[in-house]
Amino acid sequence: MEKITVEAVLENLQRVIDFATEKLEERDCSMKIIMQTELVIEEIFVNISSYAYHPETGSATFCIEFEENPNAVLMTFIDSGKHYNPLEQAPPDTSLDIDEREVGGLGIFLVKKNVDEISYEYTDGKNILHMKKFF
Repeated sequence: MEKITVEAVLENLQRVIDFATEKLEERDCSMKIIMQTELVIEEIFVNISSYAYHPETGSATFCIEFEENPNAVLMTFIDSGKHYNPLEQAPPDTSLDIDEREVGGLGIFLVKKNVDEISYEYTDGKNILHMKKFF
C-alpha cells in the first residue's frame, strides 16, 4: 500500500489526484479507469476539505493498493474530522428537474456509481472510507 497525507485544503486536491494517477498508469490502467478514479478522489477530497474540519483545517490521507485476480484498485481516505458517514446520506432524487433539486448530494451518488464496493468505518476518532474498483 502506498499513501499520501496532505493538509485537507482544496489547493492539495491535484497532488492527491496526480499521486493516484501515477500509480494507476504504472499498472497500465485504461483511461476510463483513471478518469473514474480521479472523479471519485475529487468528490471525496473536496468533501473532506470543505466539511470535515470546518472552520479549522486538518489532514487527509489517501491510500492506494492493487489486487490481482481479479484486478482491482483499493482506495482509502482517512481523516480525523467530524464523524460523518457519507453512506448514510439519502440518495438525490434524480427524477426532478435541476431547478427543483436540493443543492448538493450528488457527490457520494457519483462516487457510488464509479466504484464497485464502498464501506465506511469510524475508528479511533477517524473517518475511514474504503472503495474498490475492478479493472
